[in-house]
Amino acid sequence: MRTFEGYKKGINFGGWLSQCNYAKEHLDTFITKKDVEQVKTFGFDHVRIPFDYNIIQNEDGSLIEDGFKYLDNAVDWCLGNDLNIILDLHKTQGYSFDAGEHQEGFFDSAKLQNNFYILWEEMAKRYSNYPGRVAFELLNEVTLKEYCDPWNKIMTKTIGIIRKYSKDVDILVGGYYNNSIVAIPDIDVPMDDHIIYNFHCYDPLIFTHQGAPWVVGMDTEFRLSIDSTFNEMAKATVENIDQPGVEFPADMPEMDKPFDERYFIQAFKNSYDYAKSKGVPMYCGEYGVIDRATPQDTLKWFQYIGKAFKHYGIGSAIWSYKKMDFGFTDDRMDEVRDKIVEAL
Repeated sequence: MRTFEGYKKGINFGGWLSQCNYAKEHLDTFITKKDVEQVKTFGFDHVRIPFDYNIIQNEDGSLIEDGFKYLDNAVDWCLGNDLNIILDLHKTQGYSFDAGEHQEGFFDSAKLQNNFYILWEEMAKRYSNYPGRVAFELLNEVTLKEYCDPWNKIMTKTIGIIRKYSKDVDILVGGYYNNSIVAIPDIDVPMDDHIIYNFHCYDPLIFTHQGAPWVVGMDTEFRLSIDSTFNEMAKATVENIDQPGVEFPADMPEMDKPFDERYFIQAFKNSYDYAKSKGVPMYCGEYGVIDRATPQDTLKWFQYIGKAFKHYGIGSAIWSYKKMDFGFTDDRMDEVRDKIVEAL
């Protein structure tokens, strides 16, 4: 099975150029060259940079030259520290995974889709000449399954645009249910040796997002130990989460036993087998545990998913470097941080 070389252990710079207030002071200071240097000392080999369209593009599709300096810096800092980089469009005009952004209409609007193509053509012109070092992620976390067909068509056209400028820049493609692994077999785009199947994994959501106020149906006081049984996690999922695509498999072996790596090995298998049949590498662009879980439980979760990543040869990027409710560098993680990196 071909792997995504150079992208084994990574981390996200979430909250810098996306999911932020866009104030200049924030953009100038939230992430600096020193942060990139620190990432290198942790032992990571790449960084994923989420960015929103309005950093570099106006509503009429015209480009914001000043905004590109942040991406320029990110690329320069990472390459200067021997780190590879993924440039991830986290929000485009007319679509965001976060309904609170009030971005609508992308999948039905030729105008909004044209702005998307303009954006990615410019990205290809500027950043596609670093083969194996800079990769493109077309769009973060398509939500509804009903977007599958239009999204496949949009991805296909975008890949064609990028390929006019580079035949070997790596392009990450993901599916519905927020880049769920189960959506991988429904991704239908032209394949070449530089297309990567991208998925995100916050499974089981009832553990990784315990108490999260943005999860529909979740009690903010709810807490769950990683040592709960499979049955206990399945029951808690039904009782506390009301979101499409969020299920806990009821066919795990020994459901009365404590949760462990078997969950991930089974959950990844079908899509891995499909990707292997296509000769396409798999990559997990986001995964992590909310700061409401204990650091010790968080470490165990990373150890379990790390065993599955190693089993299947899947590279990954932790969410997220700091703050954002998932801060890897937050003080609370001091005792487990090195052990987490070692587990991947």
